[in-house]
Amino acid sequence: MKIMLLKRWLVGDPLKSTQLVHERLSKTIALAILSSNSISSVAYATEEILLVLVLAGTAAVAWSIPVSFAILFLIVVLTISYRQIIYEYPEGGGAYVVARSNLGEQPALIGAAALMIDYVLTVAVSTAAGIAALTSAVPSLFEHRVALGLAAIIFMIVVNLRGVRESGKFFAVPTFFGVGMIGVLVGIGIIQAFFGQDVSLSQNNQTAVEDLTLFLIIRSVAAGCTAVTGMEVVSNSVKAFRPPESKNASTTMLHMSLILATLFMGITFLAYHFGIQPKTDETIISQLARLTFGTGSLYYAIQIGTMLLLVLAANSAFAAFPQLASILARDGYMPRQMATFGDRLVFSNGIIILGVIACFLLVLFHGDTHALIPLYAVGVFISFTLSQAGMVRRWLTKNGPHWQTKLMVNGAGAITTGGGVIIIASTKFTHGAWIVFLLIFILVLMFRSIHSHYKAVTEQITLTRDHRPPIPQRNIVIIPISGVDQAVIRAVDYARSHAGEIRAVLVDVDPQATARIQIQWAQWGCGVNLLAIPSPYRSVLKSLLDYVEQVLEKEPDIWVTVVIPEILPAHWWQSILHNQRALLLKTALLFKDRIILIDVPFHLKR
Repeated sequence: MKIMLLKRWLVGDPLKSTQLVHERLSKTIALAILSSNSISSVAYATEEILLVLVLAGTAAVAWSIPVSFAILFLIVVLTISYRQIIYEYPEGGGAYVVARSNLGEQPALIGAAALMIDYVLTVAVSTAAGIAALTSAVPSLFEHRVALGLAAIIFMIVVNLRGVRESGKFFAVPTFFGVGMIGVLVGIGIIQAFFGQDVSLSQNNQTAVEDLTLFLIIRSVAAGCTAVTGMEVVSNSVKAFRPPESKNASTTMLHMSLILATLFMGITFLAYHFGIQPKTDETIISQLARLTFGTGSLYYAIQIGTMLLLVLAANSAFAAFPQLASILARDGYMPRQMATFGDRLVFSNGIIILGVIACFLLVLFHGDTHALIPLYAVGVFISFTLSQAGMVRRWLTKNGPHWQTKLMVNGAGAITTGGGVIIIASTKFTHGAWIVFLLIFILVLMFRSIHSHYKAVTEQITLTRDHRPPIPQRNIVIIPISGVDQAVIRAVDYARSHAGEIRAVLVDVDPQATARIQIQWAQWGCGVNLLAIPSPYRSVLKSLLDYVEQVLEKEPDIWVTVVIPEILPAHWWQSILHNQRALLLKTALLFKDRIILIDVPFHLKR
């Protein structure tokens, strides 16, 4: 009861199924929830580009501008492509649904696995980056970054369990505050760049370009591709929008892309103009803010806004991951519980599982953003490529109005993102990208195993014309006992209310105790036969199981009902003071054919 009260306090009262339509998102709230992942990447995408380019000397950061334009082109292509997907597949599901419809089962499962990995990494990376923004402003918190990250993820789990609309309202203000503060930084920074004092690095502070090869430039493009992570979230969650769903989702997608492109290009330009270099203990955003506003209140406001935006970017994954898991569960590739709504009309199981795995990753990589990012973009670009290739196949077979133009857009998207997969895989493979490919392989095997299981279950339980109502069989009721008390007599009383032969079974591990129990049974056993089974090795559970097996072998056409007396303590912690023989017996018998288990609880009052 206390646990239920705590749950109600944390999550809220249950919502009726009829209230589902009222839980859908407006464009404004959806922009905060579903776009925060993509927009927040501007806080670290430029930094990832610079971390690669400075390997060839500080003067090589000039290449950050053309690299950023290449990524801007990718943003434009993906925006147009995913707006087409939103209208063609309004049920959501993104790469999985598109690939399943046009490319087949195997590509669809690869896309689903890549998306699920992407969402888990979104939570871990966004949280780690958000805490990095905080520790840049307050360095004394750096050693506590993992604990702070775990607290942030747990907080988001609880808020998301309260429902889509409530979590959206809760997170909208801090998300827009974060976007606004970065926007202020970019706006004021550009004004200073063109009309203020030039504070860029002098030639004396620059080192010459060394070994700036095509491979290094390609590596910087791969690193900067983190800027487009999360762009598929809106298309995956079309059903979360208010009607007209596709139109609202498409508009939100456009607004998200405009904000993303503006902030990303602005930060990259400012970092180049002011000669900002990446540091291990301070982010690019922090350096820009300190250079632009000093270390006053506005600097800390930008750091707080960046931290909030980055941490809450994980919220988009909490919206998209459960939706994708529910679609996979509907198709039989995930446990069916993933498709079930919780009390607050959200897919609670998906939210909890996502949060737990993300917490594990955060601990495993010690909350280090740069250690997690090499794993990040691989799954994203695989899903991008599959969705774009699927749309190419769709236009070739479906045609329809303006299909040639749409084909060109998705074809460009497939080629661009496919090239991105090759670049990222080749440049980051040894840095951890191989883990993502391994995980995709494992997840696809898991999906197939689950699907095979559900298919086998359906084949075995489906009624056909050959099935006939079975002839009633004789029932033998067995009551395992270890003594004579009120719990046992309660179970005997229940067994006597049903037809069938009743046998009480006692395992004899102590002859004196057995003799005493037999005397008590003669008085309290209600005429039920008591059978004492010898056990030379004092194995109660094995002796009971052997006896049940003997009964089943002796009479192959009977049912055996095992009625188990069980004492239930008044408080959960008292359970450790009692042996778990009843639980072990139920577990052992549960998977045996022709055995029915009935638990008769006796509730203690204190």
